Amino acid sequence: MTTTEAFGFIVVVVMVISYALEDRSHWLILLFAIACLGAAAYAALIRSLPFALVETVWSGIAFARWTRRRSRELTPDTR
Repeated sequence: MTTTEAFGFIVVVVMVISYALEDRSHWLILLFAIACLGAAAYAALIRSLPFALVETVWSGIAFARWTRRRSRELTPDTR
């Protein structure tokens, strides 16, 4: 396994784990978004530009989800 393949394997494993556990904390959504950027970098390294583009978009969606969830968790319930 090359260094590039190991990097790709690690970021995808982190993506799967953080996605599976994201209900536990908004920080896991952020970790997922960062791992998506890592997967996009891996895709660029292996010259798979469609995959790099999709992972970049997926990361943007995850960052938006993290922002919404974080603001909900930090805002006190005033009911």
